[in-house]
Amino acid sequence: MAGWDEDSPQLFENLTKILREIRDGAKRRDALTLESARGWHRDAMAGLEVPFPECVGKYRGEAGLTEIHVGIGTAEGVPPTQVAAQLKAFEARLQRALAVLDRLYPRDRELDADGLAAAIDAAAWAHAEWVRIHPFANGNGRTARLWANAVFMRYGLPPAVRLRPRPDGGYAKAAAQAMRGNWRPTATVFREMLESVL
Repeated sequence: MAGWDEDSPQLFENLTKILREIRDGAKRRDALTLESARGWHRDAMAGLEVPFPECVGKYRGEAGLTEIHVGIGTAEGVPPTQVAAQLKAFEARLQRALAVLDRLYPRDRELDADGLAAAIDAAAWAHAEWVRIHPFANGNGRTARLWANAVFMRYGLPPAVRLRPRPDGGYAKAAAQAMRGNWRPTATVFREMLESVL
């Protein structure tokens, strides 16, 4: 059985299934919620060797995960005691932004240049904010990339952010900036990713 951090056929199968489900929900304009991400996390770990099964589908700060600290390099995600409140704010802000975009760009209307810029910004902000909070004990990067692709597909764009292995081309530097609360470098990287597939 492959490990939860290993680039295995099982992980790729899991992520492909999740991406298909996100695509189908994007076509319907389903709500993107914290429970969506919790499900993605559980589904991504299915059939993998998970050293801490109590972490699967659970946010730091919840029962059993009250003392879990995580981060990237020397930058830590928010303390476990703050995860719930920051996730609630994340969900509310993202849903407000998507509600505006949904009104401006209904399913039968293609994005214009302003809409494309807004969708990229929304995807970049969601990704960067998820990285900054780092709500899971493991799997935050792939979940952040799922958020970005969910926003893209919601507005008829391709899922341009590679899930595994981690993207290159400035992605790591943008993630480091995201840990400091700066989402704009992620938007630049995502524009380049989209340009390469459009």
